[in-house]
Amino acid sequence: MGLLDGRIAIITGAASPRGLGKATARLFAEHGARVVILDLDADQASAAAADLGGGHLGLACNVTDKAQCEAAAAAVTEKWGRIDVLVNNAGITQPLKIMDIGPANYDAVLDVNLRGTLYMTQACIPQMRNQKAGSVVNMSSVSAQRGGGIFGGPHYSAAKAGVLGLTKAMARELAPANIRVNAICPGFISTDITAGKLTPEMMKGILDGIPMGRAGEASDVAGCALFLASDLSAYCTGTEVDVNGGSLIH
Repeated sequence: MGLLDGRIAIITGAASPRGLGKATARLFAEHGARVVILDLDADQASAAAADLGGGHLGLACNVTDKAQCEAAAAAVTEKWGRIDVLVNNAGITQPLKIMDIGPANYDAVLDVNLRGTLYMTQACIPQMRNQKAGSVVNMSSVSAQRGGGIFGGPHYSAAKAGVLGLTKAMARELAPANIRVNAICPGFISTDITAGKLTPEMMKGILDGIPMGRAGEASDVAGCALFLASDLSAYCTGTEVDVNGGSLIH
């Protein structure tokens, strides 16, 4: 018996093979969900959905484009008649120092991480309100809580902190409609976003700061997303769940 049997789950930015989104999609599918993978490239999204087995869907969607978010949500509703879970996973990072953040850097990082989370959630809310149920899982970061210091620059910390504020405010507003909104704050996770960009010295420094002594795996974050998506967390809304191996205990 899967925790998400019969549920329809949308996951943004989930085509990258070693990413958090793909790991989450895989676990959701194992627990009985029909998964919709959204990514910039339609072919990659479709291929990622096919990897999960039959009955899943891949769609192109740039989350910074409100119309594309609405079109994706409409396509899912048309196909299956409901949207039970949304995981706002799409994100980008840039390892810049404060004085090196230009207007284009700021726009790119804030738009994908924060504006995209708002737009995609807005696109799914009407259907979730209609069915009087839904779970939204937003991807923040330990960087938002500790002020960067791992990989992303200050604009990344700002965007991910914005995700926390947005999560809490949406949770408060949507709770009467039985729509839950929660955030996950991953610590250092081994994914494609950081692969090959860290020297051995940097890696040692990072691991020295993690009491559990290892980098996180995408599956560690996926397990937490499954909890927040499912009825196991039925009374949790507006929370932020730390998945960081103890690197920030507060």
